[in-house]
Amino acid sequence: MASSSPPSPSHSYLTHLPLHPPLSHQGHSSQHLLSPLFSPSSLSSDLGEKRVEDDGSPVPIHIVTSASQLPVEFLEPSPQSKLVIGFDCEGVDLCRHGTLCVMQLAFSDAVYLVDAIEGGEELIKACKPALESNYITKVIHDCKRDSEALYFQFGIKLNNVVDTQIAYSLIEEQEGGKRLSTDYISFVGLLADTRYCGISYLEKEEVRDLLRQDPEFWTRRPLSELMVRAAADDVRFLLYIYHQMMEKLNERSLWYLAVRGALYCRCFCVNSNDYADWPSLPPIPDELKADGNGPEEEILSVLDVPPGKMGRVIGKKGATILFIKESCNAEILMGGAKGPPNKVGISASCDVIHKL
Repeated sequence: MASSSPPSPSHSYLTHLPLHPPLSHQGHSSQHLLSPLFSPSSLSSDLGEKRVEDDGSPVPIHIVTSASQLPVEFLEPSPQSKLVIGFDCEGVDLCRHGTLCVMQLAFSDAVYLVDAIEGGEELIKACKPALESNYITKVIHDCKRDSEALYFQFGIKLNNVVDTQIAYSLIEEQEGGKRLSTDYISFVGLLADTRYCGISYLEKEEVRDLLRQDPEFWTRRPLSELMVRAAADDVRFLLYIYHQMMEKLNERSLWYLAVRGALYCRCFCVNSNDYADWPSLPPIPDELKADGNGPEEEILSVLDVPPGKMGRVIGKKGATILFIKESCNAEILMGGAKGPPNKVGISASCDVIHKL
């Protein structure tokens, strides 16, 4: 992976943090807390599958208010400088109607906090080529609301994601479990899993308490030390987790990961043209077709529900939804109070969708 270019002289430097857990805690205990006192370490990674390395250097956190402060290879994606980055968004009621406030980008040598409040629409739209590019892999945990906010607020179609929430479930299936019929693992739960990180993220609840007390928390400026730390903590281990997961996923699961990530990106971005303006879904690789037991193509079908009838669709205590999930091996995607209103998304194989 190409390293990020030096930031412009006007760039704001903050504290330094490592990008993966201390070696003494990997694969052992999940009781280590997120703390700036970690044994310093960082990672080097690229799409050519360089391995995670320890070089003893924690990385800086940069606050970005101008596109010129971002790496050139991020702003101008190309096949010659493919990137894998950690990605997340923070905001107020993050969805189509909310406010996207901060966009976090974790590179192998720095974390960038893209300030949408100070930099405005111009700054976020400068990131559009990167967020839509096939040459930049965005590693994120649960991309649905982030994608919805980017699409409706900035016209950005988030593309080429590795969603660690999906990857976790695929690995569970691959190792003998069933496709989860209940909610996917939370980010806090993923961090605590010793197979991937082994970190207790207790500060997350502190931030949640602050959000309940002050719903406009992420709009406050200047960014406080707590805000900077919370934003960075949501992305700084994603590249490390990504490499742990890539080691476990087989070719079949990798294809499902790509397809389901693409479907998750668009599931709440309901429009009138049936996603015709979105990138096409990844095709089934020839090598998977060749074994005679290839995976089935998956699609997203969005159903209209008559006003006032959503309760019947869900069923008592979710019984109807749970039955569809378990009997059809389908994923039901519902926006709840945030919307989209009166819509139910079903992600499943083409055969299942046509039978429903």
